[in-house]
Amino acid sequence: MLIKKNIRSLFLILSIVAFTKVNAQRAPVYKIADLLKRIHNNSDTIYVVNFWATWCKPCVAELPEFEKIQEEFKNRKMKVLLVSMDFVEERDKKLKAFLKKNKYTCEVVLLDEVNGNDFINKISQKWSGAIPATLIVKSKWKDQFFEGKMTYEMLEKIIEE
Repeated sequence: MLIKKNIRSLFLILSIVAFTKVNAQRAPVYKIADLLKRIHNNSDTIYVVNFWATWCKPCVAELPEFEKIQEEFKNRKMKVLLVSMDFVEERDKKLKAFLKKNKYTCEVVLLDEVNGNDFINKISQKWSGAIPATLIVKSKWKDQFFEGKMTYEMLEKIIEE
């Protein structure tokens, strides 16, 4: 009986650890250098990088458009990356809860940069810092940047060009 109880306890502990590890991977923390290395990696993959936050209503409203584009282009070399601009301190409480509730399938990373002046121009000289904003990387030398809300039709046209 004691062995069964210990096995159950061990199983419970391992389950909690596994669950925590899986959820922690839902929004890894990136610095700007990590993000730039990831999207400008000389691959033939198109990166659709959306900058958003849980507190930004237009950002949240457009997230289903990115989910749809990812689903439609899943058999092509195209990757949607949702870059959260939420505060790192709110990652576990706010961001992960938001992602779990909405069941997004796009990859989400959290950008850990305090001073926008240090990273905004590294994304695009056109970016004022407002969100939502989307960067589309088709190759190392061809980026397209859009500030404001995107639709599926806009994304599809840009990707297909």
